[in-house]
Amino acid sequence: MSRMPPKAGGVAAIAGALVLSVGTYLHPLGADPNDAPAAFAEYAADPFWVWTHLTQFLGVALMLVGLVALRDAMEDENTAWVARLGLVFGIAALASAAALQAVDGVALKVMVDQWASVPPDQKQGAFVAAFAVRQIEIGLATFLSLLFGAAMVLYGAAMARTRGFPHWLGWLGAIGGLGMVASALLLARTGFSPVEMAVAMPSSVIAILWFILVGVVLWRR
Repeated sequence: MSRMPPKAGGVAAIAGALVLSVGTYLHPLGADPNDAPAAFAEYAADPFWVWTHLTQFLGVALMLVGLVALRDAMEDENTAWVARLGLVFGIAALASAAALQAVDGVALKVMVDQWASVPPDQKQGAFVAAFAVRQIEIGLATFLSLLFGAAMVLYGAAMARTRGFPHWLGWLGAIGGLGMVASALLLARTGFSPVEMAVAMPSSVIAILWFILVGVVLWRR
């Protein structure tokens, strides 16, 4: 079976991390995400909501391409099976990301737009419907963070024991992945709470940095 060229995977990993960062930067973050009425009003006023979330999904998809190349680069090592297992979790994470963006990026936008535009006597019912979609979003976001974090932990563990890769970079990926797993557990229990965000934000920054560095390593191979 032919392997993905490391340079192609490196470009994909770096591009995916940058595209995801752009999509996240464009996402409105002024309102407290746990304050549903304030968050919904902010989302309804955003004309680029759908495109922002499609950008985020594209970033995750490109990052997965980078993981495929990273797995191929480890194919001859004793830890190759760990990387292969990490890729399985990565593919599941990509599927979760697609479902999340379908709910958050498309369905929730329709519901909050409807809630913002209906007459006052219909707002309560429209809000309950939008809030239900929000809970589905939280469930999908929980599993995305859990699966993506597990993939990073496995890849990090494999990289830390693989010749030709910086071992410290493997540990960095594992630490970022563990942070994402912790964020997922908090998200499932508390929603987009301040404590969950305090764990999720630095973990996401580590993940972005890790993918960029992995891309550089793959390119140099």
